[in-house]
Amino acid sequence: MVATSQPLATEIGVAMLERGGSAVDAAIAANAVLGLTEPTGCGIGGDLFAIVWDAAGGRLHGLNASGRSPLSLAREHFARAGSSAIPTRGPLSVSVPGAVDGWCELHARFGRLPLREVLAPAIECARQGFAVTPVIAAAWAAGAGALHASPGFAEVFMPGGRAPAVGASFANPALARAYEAIAAEGRAAFYTGPIAAAVEHSVRGHGGYLGREDLAAHASEWVEPVATTYRGWHVYELPPNGQGIAVLQMLNILEGFELGSLEWGSAEHLHLLVEAKKLAFEDRARYYADPRFATVPVERLIAKDYAATRRALVDLKRAAVAPTHGAAGAGDTVYLATADAAGNMVSLIQSNYMGFGSGVTVAPFGFGLQNRGSQFALDPTHANAYAPGKRPFHTIIPAFATRDGEALLAFGVMGAAMQPQGQVQVLSNLVDFGMGLQAAGDAPRVRHEGSTEPTGAAQDPSGGTVYVEPGFAPAALAELRGRGHRLETTADAATFGGYQAIRRDLRTLAYSGASESRKDGHAAGY
Repeated sequence: MVATSQPLATEIGVAMLERGGSAVDAAIAANAVLGLTEPTGCGIGGDLFAIVWDAAGGRLHGLNASGRSPLSLAREHFARAGSSAIPTRGPLSVSVPGAVDGWCELHARFGRLPLREVLAPAIECARQGFAVTPVIAAAWAAGAGALHASPGFAEVFMPGGRAPAVGASFANPALARAYEAIAAEGRAAFYTGPIAAAVEHSVRGHGGYLGREDLAAHASEWVEPVATTYRGWHVYELPPNGQGIAVLQMLNILEGFELGSLEWGSAEHLHLLVEAKKLAFEDRARYYADPRFATVPVERLIAKDYAATRRALVDLKRAAVAPTHGAAGAGDTVYLATADAAGNMVSLIQSNYMGFGSGVTVAPFGFGLQNRGSQFALDPTHANAYAPGKRPFHTIIPAFATRDGEALLAFGVMGAAMQPQGQVQVLSNLVDFGMGLQAAGDAPRVRHEGSTEPTGAAQDPSGGTVYVEPGFAPAALAELRGRGHRLETTADAATFGGYQAIRRDLRTLAYSGASESRKDGHAAGY
């Protein structure tokens, strides 16, 4: 089974399984195709995180393939420039891209087919072109409007001077060359070879600092996933520098309420979702950072007794206006899931961050560079403060669930700060309300904005805004307003995430897959 946000990527992932490839082979093949077909959200200029269920060993493995800030860029640069925040776009927002090293680490441990065979379909598609799908076309047009003047951008992503329209054929032979080099030489092609030289030229040639020494020093990190229980399910996330433990914190808070006894979509239900998010996100802003540079009290943050202290702050009848963090001690993305016949499963997420990332494009090799470095804080006392060689706070989070020690669910929800909120809503739909895998993702969602940010940006003193998708009962929304929530209904599906999942039936061992209607993709198997 393969579930992705773009049809061609799903098709090629399934073909890789049919050839005898592993779930990891299928995941890499699909991700490479997404780098071509969905450059608005991902590519080899971005980072990667993955959780892999190894059926033979009966355990999970976590991979943090996120990159670090340039070694030659000191925080004092921003102070001298009078900057209160790192620029959102441009060369100063670029950190080391970790995706290719992530592919190579995953493949070395869990791949079955040669890397050249895994990347061959993406190379062929990049040369021949593909038909642009509707959701991606809309994001592409928006990105082109904002970034058309960025270095190298129009040359690669605006053939004929414009973003490709729905149904237009887009080819990227420069990206094919990059993939061919990686297929032949592995990570060396990207981190010490000609691609590294091109990255350095693209960044330093336009006032940035990232260079070949930063790429050569990069290494992914195998990490132990961390977990909590939610009504009999074990839910796993990766530890910081990502935001995955926010999901675990929210679930721990919500477990103390009988959500399943409430009407789905009622004011009571939505109120609890939003209030749990507010509390977890204040901790997220205060504590989540690169653990090599800051003490992140993960075990305390995801402890049940800590959740009880946070849960006690929830007013069942009134929206919190200015919650704070607890005393715990010291945009655009693609998600995919794959599963093979041996029982191995992959939960993988990969991103350039905001649509097309920094806008800086490595034109000779057809890809853009991420702007993940913009997520550092400039306050030197902050856990997520900028430092050379440091991983920034990260929003992309793959997830996994087991039951009775068996692999059950690989899933994720794209969309920056929506990711923890979306994952919790999907899980609650499955566990508390008994929805099917597809329905759990298609159901309308809510999104709260206005919490304190890991960059140091302050929370909205009025309590923030709850954005609501169409589909909730007007009476429930009126009651939420009566509890003090500021609501805004929006039909912009892209702002509510993008979900894919594969679930394993523990009785029959058959897989079911889902890919929600907010994206272009689908799930398929054989």
